Amino acid sequence: MKKKLNPNSHYKRLRGNIAMKKKLNPYSHKYLIGDTSISSWSDLPFDLLNLVFERLCFADFQRGKSVCSSWLSFSRQCVPKNHIPWVLLFPQNNQTNSCMLFNPEEKDKLYKTQDLGLEFAKSSCLKTYGSWLLMQNLQLNLYIVNLFTHERINLPPVESQLGMTKVERILDDGFRITRNGHEYKHMDVRSPVFWIDEKTKDHVVSWVLSNFCVVYSKTGDNSWNQIPKTSRCLEMVYKDHKLYLSSYSDNIKIFDFSGEVPQQIVIEEKHIVPPLVLLKPVDSSGASWSRLGARWWSIVATNIVVTVTGDVLEVVKMWAPRFRSWSFRLYKVYSLGFKEHEEVYSLGDEAMLLDLGITVLANDNDGISRNSIYFSDCKKTNNVYLFNLKTLKMEKLHKFDCSSVQLSSSRWFLPSFTKT
Repeated sequence: MKKKLNPNSHYKRLRGNIAMKKKLNPYSHKYLIGDTSISSWSDLPFDLLNLVFERLCFADFQRGKSVCSSWLSFSRQCVPKNHIPWVLLFPQNNQTNSCMLFNPEEKDKLYKTQDLGLEFAKSSCLKTYGSWLLMQNLQLNLYIVNLFTHERINLPPVESQLGMTKVERILDDGFRITRNGHEYKHMDVRSPVFWIDEKTKDHVVSWVLSNFCVVYSKTGDNSWNQIPKTSRCLEMVYKDHKLYLSSYSDNIKIFDFSGEVPQQIVIEEKHIVPPLVLLKPVDSSGASWSRLGARWWSIVATNIVVTVTGDVLEVVKMWAPRFRSWSFRLYKVYSLGFKEHEEVYSLGDEAMLLDLGITVLANDNDGISRNSIYFSDCKKTNNVYLFNLKTLKMEKLHKFDCSSVQLSSSRWFLPSFTKT
């Protein structure tokens, strides 16, 4: 005997499926099983979007934000897995109001930023932090601008100083400096560093006023505050709310900026790096530091770099004109419990970004080469390199043709994922 069909059975099953589906997380991929109504990328559930976004590099992350409004909204809650350094390439002679961007993961490509305004074209980039640039205009005044959002923060005029050194502007780009009863006419903004909070826009900017003292300005300041007893400062790095200073007299000073007023927490740590012995082995295996011979190398610059753990390294950068090659020597000059300098042969799982004065944790699989130095060629502005401390070999990172664009300078930077 055939079972009689209930005309309401289909309706009951459909109502049961709907009730079951309501119990599921609407953002779960399980919600999609058996559902053929999802016909748009904008309808993807959040856990699937998370799987997509957390795997994207910086360039693809920015592209993903532009797919639709729901993807843009979701991107504000997600940060991609890798964070590799990029290179900023600046045009020469104010040719354009934009600049070029190079991603080492895409060796044959260049990106062009949007129009950043006429003043940007007439300004110089002094330093980078995330996607923010510290710029100096023709009047030598400073401002901070975001490369992607175009947000701008004006800083106090350079002549507005609180301290023993007085600065008076006598022309657009001319100054009279008075210190201890003596007058000087030349003023430099040297070794600038800065930090900015992406959300609150709180910031700290510091630089060396000629050779007289270190000055700083924090959020809300209308003048530059001078730090006493900081003359003859050579290099500075700002990291984790600490300002690291290296002087011509081989001293390391560290100031804590976490409070209202900077506090010196390391006083006059003397470091004396021995004269370079160019044929001394550079690693424990006995590999020769200079396979080309000591007489070919010349010292181009010395920098200080702060590692992930807070150690301070002195980095000696050298050039061999005959062989057109770069090389480096590293010394640890400050660390907690540190007594004497020591030569450093390896960065371990860190990579050095020389332009930024820091090291970052590196993973070869995520696009950052460990135990390596990322740096720019100061002799050729469009050349950027990677120096491997294990193999002592230098690698040119790009394959793009820049012959059509005359460049004035290049800088490494770490793009930040602004949640906009």
